Amino acid sequence: MGALLRARLIRQIEQHPKRITALVAALLLGGGSAAFAVASLAPDPADLPVRQITETVQPSLSVADQAEALELHSFNLYRSDITRSSDSVDTLMQRLGLDDPAAAAFLRGNDLVRQSLLGRAGRQVRAEASDDHRLQRLTARWAPDDSDRFQRLVVEKSAQGAFSARLESAPLVAGSKLAGGIIRSSLFAATDEAGVPDTVASQVADIFSGDIDFHRSLRKGDRFSLIYETLEADGEPLRAGRVLSVEFVNDGKTHQALWFQEPGHKGSYYSLDGQSLRRTFLAYPVAFSRVSSGFSMRFHPILKLWRAHLGTDYAAPMGTPVRTVGDGVVDFAGVQNGYGNVIMVKHRNNQMTVYGHLSKINVRSGQAVSQGDIIGNVGATGWATGPHLHFEFRVNGVQRDPQTIARQNDSEPVSPAARAAFNRLASATRFQLDAAASVQQASAD
Repeated sequence: MGALLRARLIRQIEQHPKRITALVAALLLGGGSAAFAVASLAPDPADLPVRQITETVQPSLSVADQAEALELHSFNLYRSDITRSSDSVDTLMQRLGLDDPAAAAFLRGNDLVRQSLLGRAGRQVRAEASDDHRLQRLTARWAPDDSDRFQRLVVEKSAQGAFSARLESAPLVAGSKLAGGIIRSSLFAATDEAGVPDTVASQVADIFSGDIDFHRSLRKGDRFSLIYETLEADGEPLRAGRVLSVEFVNDGKTHQALWFQEPGHKGSYYSLDGQSLRRTFLAYPVAFSRVSSGFSMRFHPILKLWRAHLGTDYAAPMGTPVRTVGDGVVDFAGVQNGYGNVIMVKHRNNQMTVYGHLSKINVRSGQAVSQGDIIGNVGATGWATGPHLHFEFRVNGVQRDPQTIARQNDSEPVSPAARAAFNRLASATRFQLDAAASVQQASAD
């Protein structure tokens, strides 16, 4: 038997050497979950002997007795869902499979439920119900952005049948996940296929924005591999965190990055040779979005004539957060002509950015802002036919193409004092990304 197994294993290795490499790489990565398929090395089922056995089984209870026993046995039902901004008590209970007028009345009248659950989109909710669909316990979890803790709303039924609600807080637990994909049409289509959250895809676009134009430069067959944080609550992923390392191959050129924080400094992304990837300006004032009108001549949708479009329009849903692309001071925040609600931020070297058609302004004139700060929300004020952000970059009062400006870089490399620690991390990161690429290649084959 041992000789036969060894012979089959040797045959598998000879026939599928790339799959063997992929399996070893996946095992070496260990610890994080992966969004790759790995080939099985078990013997081919068609080669195994088949034997049929027939045996008569006599049940210890008749069918009628078994049905009666099931009726006497109670059990609980569990269902999970994600809250929607349009949720009422009735719609939420319906999706959770609950039929409980007493629970519905309690949920409608409880202040904690109204403030923390109803009308709040994107919160994980889990219901435990009796076999007659009566609520026993409901738990909702969510985590504020940039917080290391999560909130837990618990509604439960006592032994006496009374409902109560309480709000708890607990620390998020950080894990990591490995994923990768191949570009067939767009970045978001590839990350969706790989199960990568949009927030992670947007980070990848930001990290390489100075090197890759994700709107115009992607090629079919480009690929990526990455490791990112997962933030868990009660053992379940609640939201994605920061990208820890990433490799993107665009038009045959490999780009790699890792997150590194020097003691006493803010963390940043670096190439594996220690050069900072932080740009003076972000490429996108909204989380990576579709460009609906670029820096070029166009037919104006309101004036009905051809004229230069001296900015970039980003189509995005109403209320989408707008961020400042660089450090600066708010020069103007208010209403101005065709811009509608507009913010103008002054930067160094006579540079200015303009954010128009906003639905909401979150800053005031004279306020200092840092790169990535949320300064307003997408709207359709002024001369706008639909919700979008009009973005301009001006140098000495003259509009310039924002995509060209985004390639400016004046940041510093890793300091000599932190070089040894960085090199250790870069070495481990290089091994992980190489292994991830091997797994991805084998999966594609």
